[in-house]
Amino acid sequence: MDSQDRPSRNMSSHTQLNEFMLLGIPQTEGLKTMLSAIFSFTYLFTLLGNLLILTAIVPSSTLHTPMYFFLGLLSIFDMLFPSVTCPKMLLYLSGQSKAISYKGCALQLFFYHFLGSAEGCLYSVMAYDRFVAICHPLRYLLIMRPGPCVGLVMAAWTVGCLHATILTSFTFQLPYCGPNRVDYFFCDIPAVLPLACADSSLAQRVGSTNVSFLVLMFRFSVCVSYTRTGIAILRIRSAEGRQKPFSTCSAHLTAILCAYGPAVIVYLQPTPNPLLGATVQILNNIVSPMLNSLIYSLRNREVKSSLKRVFHNVVLTALE
Repeated sequence: MDSQDRPSRNMSSHTQLNEFMLLGIPQTEGLKTMLSAIFSFTYLFTLLGNLLILTAIVPSSTLHTPMYFFLGLLSIFDMLFPSVTCPKMLLYLSGQSKAISYKGCALQLFFYHFLGSAEGCLYSVMAYDRFVAICHPLRYLLIMRPGPCVGLVMAAWTVGCLHATILTSFTFQLPYCGPNRVDYFFCDIPAVLPLACADSSLAQRVGSTNVSFLVLMFRFSVCVSYTRTGIAILRIRSAEGRQKPFSTCSAHLTAILCAYGPAVIVYLQPTPNPLLGATVQILNNIVSPMLNSLIYSLRNREVKSSLKRVFHNVVLTALE
């Protein structure tokens, strides 16, 4: 009789738990004011920097190419990705409630992995775009037509959605009967699964396998594209001819290292370290999206020129 009643009691407890408590960044007691100021500035700078990139790309007809189409999408991702975790973190750092609803926790986990994996796909697409532009310049416009470009983006969204749906389903199909204190600054798999009232080993294996597979797949595709691209660049005889493609590819590779490095450390470390995990996730959630806007704006002559034209037109309009 007890064995028959236990599942119903677990499900009852599961439905009764309607919120989690985010305890924040481990080992940062007494630093809330300073962290709030730093993260507020970084978050606003990230939004502003990526918004400026979109402001440069959208009105400029010369930048309506596949490369800048993907760059514009990356800027959108880099505004949405930190917005999944940063606003809630800033709220409780400012002294407001640390509570997050059960559904809010599930949505936070879903969109974190959805946007993260979709952005990883986009990096691979951007690497392929540079490969085609440098290795097959005469066929570039034929290969990277609007239809295939949109198809590649839709594939990135689909992969992200499937990945996030699998992880969220396996994590939140488990019963959570308490405690509800998440020892982290947002709802992620390593922090939420230990609170489950049932065996979470399957969900842990699925999460690690999924993340590992996607990271390896993305890294492999990027390595293949850039290995062939690098060989093509080295075959260019003039230093001036090598400079522009090398600058573009190096900026992209820098952004990829900033994105993939944290994911590897957080999800593949044998013994999770809360402080190390939180530090790496902050770099991944907040710092990397900010760096992307700096990398692609400061090192891209066309983006800087377009921004100057936009600001010049704004000033002239204001003076009229």
